[in-house]
Amino acid sequence: MAVDVIFYFCRMIKIGVTASFFYPDPARVVFGHKSLSYIENDMARYLSREGVMPVLIPDFQGKEMKQFLDEMNGIILQGGTDLAPESYGEKPIGKWKGDKYRDEYELAILDYAIKQEKPVYGICRGFQVMNTYFGGSLFQDITTQRPNSLVHRDADKYDQVNHGITFNEGGLLTRLHNNDQTRRVNSVHHQGIKDLGKDLEVLATCTEDGIIEAFQWKGAGEGKVIGVQWHPEFFYNFKGGDLIDPELIYDRFLTFC
Repeated sequence: MAVDVIFYFCRMIKIGVTASFFYPDPARVVFGHKSLSYIENDMARYLSREGVMPVLIPDFQGKEMKQFLDEMNGIILQGGTDLAPESYGEKPIGKWKGDKYRDEYELAILDYAIKQEKPVYGICRGFQVMNTYFGGSLFQDITTQRPNSLVHRDADKYDQVNHGITFNEGGLLTRLHNNDQTRRVNSVHHQGIKDLGKDLEVLATCTEDGIIEAFQWKGAGEGKVIGVQWHPEFFYNFKGGDLIDPELIYDRFLTFC
């Protein structure tokens, strides 16, 4: 029986998911003096399907991390806290300090994935990490730096905030969503792409204000290294009508895994 279990695990597609972190906080009752790595539950459910297993990537270093990542068939950069402005060569303009430690952890994982030609799918923060890796920069706060833009994040409405999406004509997303009449996504971010990274192809923008919402890396097959600003894992919870099909991009990504 044990051999059968090991064989089944080995033949699964294993998707490594970068961790979100809680840092030591003595005021926290449970594990107050420890660092915690976690995956948001909706993300785990979104990535899981028959034959596909999401696996949280621990905060390993060096050979330990390489050994772990070697076993992954693809990498997901999940959402979470802001990037530190220092990670893309800027100083904070306000209260948005970000998480430099997590930036370094994820940028190292992304660097490994690109060099090893592994598929990568970046979601929200992960999309911004990818832009930073390829030399781009971010609006530290869209409302502050692009005051005429749409409100892209509301703490109370959260995953009910939504807007129109425009796919680039003839691009991958246009073809994937050819039969999808809906052109809306959710919006849970206050930072966004300012300067686009090198060799990234824009796939979609916000219809109302032009903020970049999706791209892919030109150095890999279409959809192999791709990022989106929205949260497809939250689509199931949307109560305001239809959003685009959240499975199509993930299905494309999985063909490379």
